[in-house]
Amino acid sequence: MKGILGRKLGMTQVFTKDGKLIPVTVVEIAPNTVMQVKTKEKDGYNAIQLGVFDKKEKNANKPEMGRAKNANTTPKRFLKEIRDYEGTYNVGDTIGASLFEVGDIIDVTGTSKGKGFTGVIKRHNQSRGPETHGSNYHRRPGSMGTMLPKRVLKGKKLSGHMGVETVTIQNLEVIEVNEAENYILVSGNIPGAKNSLVLIKSAVKNSKKKNPKEILVYEKSEAEVKEESIAPDTEEIVTEEENSSIEESASAEDANTNEEENKTEE
Repeated sequence: MKGILGRKLGMTQVFTKDGKLIPVTVVEIAPNTVMQVKTKEKDGYNAIQLGVFDKKEKNANKPEMGRAKNANTTPKRFLKEIRDYEGTYNVGDTIGASLFEVGDIIDVTGTSKGKGFTGVIKRHNQSRGPETHGSNYHRRPGSMGTMLPKRVLKGKKLSGHMGVETVTIQNLEVIEVNEAENYILVSGNIPGAKNSLVLIKSAVKNSKKKNPKEILVYEKSEAEVKEESIAPDTEEIVTEEENSSIEESASAEDANTNEEENKTEE
């Protein structure tokens, strides 16, 4: 099992060399620090605890400070355990975007967007009643059940708080891995709002074959590179010419003022 913590940045789209358009989600993969290593002999199971995104020391308690000191790092804002992990890690090691490869099938877990208090039509996709001909039933939840129990049965779909739930989307594909800029592109959409924390793990129900996609990457041509290199020199030349013209005009104005002063004195 491979896993890493990231931050959802937003969505975009890329083209493959075959001409196909793929909607993707950009996930920032900041370096994850191994804060703790659990073993079956000591803790009863094998797992590593990952931490990501620094937080101020004044906001950390003593256990967090001690754990960060053991890992020789700063306190982390988010912590998550990965069980049955692949490979061997030590406390203080860092994991980056290179953990996954292009074409890997993954599961992404995040917290869905909050929608507030909503009715049954929005929350449970129920249908409304007729709006005309004297009907007094429009957007209500409907019957509460039979008369025998004389109570609302458990599981009745009613109005209430919607969203802010842990949601996992399975069998997504890694389209691109960029180690230099610390991000990966994931096919499709993932749960959560922008800048929200997500957990990326190896797919549990991996029924797809690994089929890496080759995407088109924009590269600057030689002419564009030359223009960028020449542009600053031309700007300097223009500014020098402007400065010389300004100096000439200033000297001419000074000469005119001196002539006028001499005439007035005569």
